[in-house]
Amino acid sequence: MTERLYYTDSYLTEFRARVVDASPDQQRIYLDRTAFYPTSGGQPFDTGHLVGLPVVDVIDEGDRIAHVLSEPLILSERVNEHEVDGRIDLSRRFDHMQQHTGQHLLSAVLLELFDAPTVSFHLGGESSTIDIARTLEPVELHEAERRANQIVFENRPVTVGFQHSSEDLGLRKPTEREGEVRIVSIQGLDRSACGGTHVRATGEIGSILLRKLDRIRGNLRIEFLCGGRAVARARADFEALSQIARVFSATLDDAPAMVEAQREKLQESDKIRRRLATELAASRGRALYAETPASTDGIRRVLRRVESLAEESRAEAQSFTSSGQTAGAAIFLALAENPPSVLLACSKDSGLNAGDLLKRTLAEAGGRGGGNRALAQGSLPSKEALDQLASALARQLGLED
Repeated sequence: MTERLYYTDSYLTEFRARVVDASPDQQRIYLDRTAFYPTSGGQPFDTGHLVGLPVVDVIDEGDRIAHVLSEPLILSERVNEHEVDGRIDLSRRFDHMQQHTGQHLLSAVLLELFDAPTVSFHLGGESSTIDIARTLEPVELHEAERRANQIVFENRPVTVGFQHSSEDLGLRKPTEREGEVRIVSIQGLDRSACGGTHVRATGEIGSILLRKLDRIRGNLRIEFLCGGRAVARARADFEALSQIARVFSATLDDAPAMVEAQREKLQESDKIRRRLATELAASRGRALYAETPASTDGIRRVLRRVESLAEESRAEAQSFTSSGQTAGAAIFLALAENPPSVLLACSKDSGLNAGDLLKRTLAEAGGRGGGNRALAQGSLPSKEALDQLASALARQLGLED
């Protein structure tokens, strides 16, 4: 059994231990005692060194902990005669201590203010998240952040103790663990069963910053950052906003309104651009009809290969097939490769139903789509399927590719 030194001292970063076992390749090392925290309870593993060799993973195997090294630790046949020095990466360890203690504080605050119990917790490389079993409005999120930081500023003691599961533990969330239970407490706020590493007082958590909200499987996921992470994120946000403000020659406070005003202008400009593009496409369709000679059966036919289908393609096709309402029938076929797709337009007097014809031909080529008598559109799974459909339609419509 591995003695877990981090249970009683989260600040211990150097220790000496005896090797009790190793994997055949001697890259998976087992010690009689360790300060390395293994991945568990939503908190990632510690990194550091054993005898100068990088520790790249720490795995909880129940009664013992495996230390995975970047390369073999050369041991004699008598493995348990070896003693090794271990050193924890303090910056990573303390970052995890800040985030994990911050999670306890935030979970307690959300329960206190909004009766919102924490369902799960994940400590990521850049940010952390908790899932709660209810929705929150932005104003409630702001209140939770304010309250959490107030408790940080109060610098309440964070203590670790051990009690038997048969006692009245008074935990925020009941534990299924039996026997001795490790309890992390924030004075006057929270008591939680937890095996993670934590700071000594809430002041060491540093500022708590709540960011985005996401709906995940019926729960609300809250992204948060504590301490050094919160400061780094706030600095990055400030630099980004400052750059935006410089672009608009505005103050930081005025920048959001300037961005919104520009967004509205761009939306209006895009509407105008799309309308003009559609009108131009319709004009091209009419000109194309006038330039296209009718076949012996009186039908004007056009086959277009384009990069992709857009609203302009539909406008050109409809204009082409409607231009001859008094002058003659027309058929317009457009084929696109990115993605593989097809557009078919037929005038009323062509004797064809574009929707029925294209739907049937698409099915034969493994595609899908449809439309009405005058206009139909569909997609295909590959360029080969598009070529197959093009050949079939060309034969049926009397077109030359």
